[in-house]
Amino acid sequence: MKFKQLFVAGFGLFLLSGCMMGPNYKRPDLNLPSQQAQDDFSVFENHQWWTMFEDPTLNALEKEALLYNKDLRQAVARVDAARAAVGVAVANQLPTIGLQGGSGRSGNDYTSGQTLSTGTVVAAFELDLWGKYRRLSEAARADLLSTMTAKDTVLLSLTAQVASNYFTLRTLDAQLEIAKRTLTTRKESVRIYTSRYNAGYITEVDLRRVEADMYSVEATAKDLELQVAQAETALAVLVGRSPREIVEGEMQRGHHLRDITVLPNVPASLPSNLLAKRPDVRSAEGRLIAANARIGAARAAYFPDISLTAAAGFASNQLNNLFRDPSGLWAFAGQVTQPIFAGGALVSQSKAAKAQYEEMLAAYEKTVQTAFKETLDALNSNRINREMFEIRQKQTEALRRSYELTKKQEDAGLIGTMELLDVERNLLQAEMSLASARQSELLALINVAKALGGGWDERCGFGPFEEQVKAEQAAVENKESQDVTETEE
Repeated sequence: MKFKQLFVAGFGLFLLSGCMMGPNYKRPDLNLPSQQAQDDFSVFENHQWWTMFEDPTLNALEKEALLYNKDLRQAVARVDAARAAVGVAVANQLPTIGLQGGSGRSGNDYTSGQTLSTGTVVAAFELDLWGKYRRLSEAARADLLSTMTAKDTVLLSLTAQVASNYFTLRTLDAQLEIAKRTLTTRKESVRIYTSRYNAGYITEVDLRRVEADMYSVEATAKDLELQVAQAETALAVLVGRSPREIVEGEMQRGHHLRDITVLPNVPASLPSNLLAKRPDVRSAEGRLIAANARIGAARAAYFPDISLTAAAGFASNQLNNLFRDPSGLWAFAGQVTQPIFAGGALVSQSKAAKAQYEEMLAAYEKTVQTAFKETLDALNSNRINREMFEIRQKQTEALRRSYELTKKQEDAGLIGTMELLDVERNLLQAEMSLASARQSELLALINVAKALGGGWDERCGFGPFEEQVKAEQAAVENKESQDVTETEE
């Protein structure tokens, strides 16, 4: 009974102890824009924002990446490790209870020996009077928050990369198509000019110029073929395909570049709750919270540690009488450890904790700066690239008409070969630039979605969408495990 009373008294002392060393966290004051618009950003608040392009192949590739991408799996594993670290930190605040038992015989030259058997329950507990373990628990929870939102940052970056690589591939496809079509035209021109040269109507100089132009286009087509192949393998790695699939598989194609949907209207101003829409900002703040909590843990190390231990059980000279009266025993002890001299280690640890906080504060402020910069850049890029695409369209239409007229003049002998070749080169370059302009227009939309968090929210992350992805990942892992088991059998 005395043991129980002492243990309850000690545990009550722990519950009543409310001292917490170190500063409580307060979100830093930031010099944010005074006027932030309330435009409609709903199209970018969809967790599956890439569906705005209305390309089923892109949708399938995004889903594949979420299931199989290795970087995302690493990020998920880091979240699991951080969650386990929280469990360890919480456990440090609770008593430890264990069982001890033993039996042995001892004696000397004058006695035949004596047997002693024991069975005890041992409890140990360190009073967290200065809040050291509570601060460490706070730091662990903040680390978990940072790791979880860092994983969300990886997820957002992954989906943006998949869309960007896919549009790059479709742009290269379109440019390769233009180059091949132009090459066919150039080959026909070489055939015609060869006939004219053989008939004595043109000089060899004109023929060789037409041939050189054809070879230039052919070299461009070969270079584009290489870029297409490299874009395919890069996208295959991004969506998590196996080495065999990378080598032997084919990359799907969806809509032609010109048929991919482009949103007609995008808000031109910053959203009022931008910082709540970006996981990287919340991740940086989580690291700042953890660093702040570790200042308190470092300060608490200056003060004494008070440990309580208790034991209750049985002891007997005979094992068969171990649990019979009067074999009961109990013990209760307290221990105080006060650091006196540690070679400056405690001071250094405290300084290190403060320095780490200053580092994390600067990193948080830099992340906020980057968030506003990226968002503003993305919105400006979207506006300007739309205007650039319209300009490129007009340029290409004008050059196509110029080519038609120049070709007629050249056929009529009114102008020379060089004038036609110049127009042909300019038209080829304009068509290539038009494809690049459409790519830039699409990439600008991706950057807007990414800068606005891709549907992420400070309160619920990616919401039900992430739960769906986790369920699908679990199904894939179970299938892979079954396949391995069947193969081994």
